[in-house]
Amino acid sequence: MLLMTYYAGLRVSEVAALNFNDVVAADGSIKREFQLAAEQVKGGHARVVFVGEKLRRELSTYVKTLKRRDQEQLPLFRTQKRDHFTANTLCQHFLWLYRRAGIDGASSHSGRRTFITNLAAKGVGVRVLAALAGHRSISTTQAYIDVNDDMKRRAVELA
Repeated sequence: MLLMTYYAGLRVSEVAALNFNDVVAADGSIKREFQLAAEQVKGGHARVVFVGEKLRRELSTYVKTLKRRDQEQLPLFRTQKRDHFTANTLCQHFLWLYRRAGIDGASSHSGRRTFITNLAAKGVGVRVLAALAGHRSISTTQAYIDVNDDMKRRAVELA
């Protein structure tokens, strides 16, 4: 679940809303891209999520651990009762994981923020970042981009 935020930039509510067949193709392979329906997305605007090779490998490994019976109708990530996580429950779970790992100041949005910041640091344009994040405005995306000293050092070397 964490990797969906770090490698695809999904919101926790989007991760919670995923169904098995959103991400897994009929042949059992992980889709290279999938559609989030309007009801799965903040703001009600459907969007396409692109899945990189790292995340495809991790999801493939995860999917192999699932029981095969009627998976298509089930949430991709499910509670012990085989239900979807609620966005709130998943937020709390992420906070617990980060605390257990000793990461201070992390939140359920940390993976998404890291996804956007890492791509920005690699030179991906803000319009592409906004599209990947599902933001309607690039100013929203810009607020996600953290700037650190290493980024500033590399920037001055370009002058």
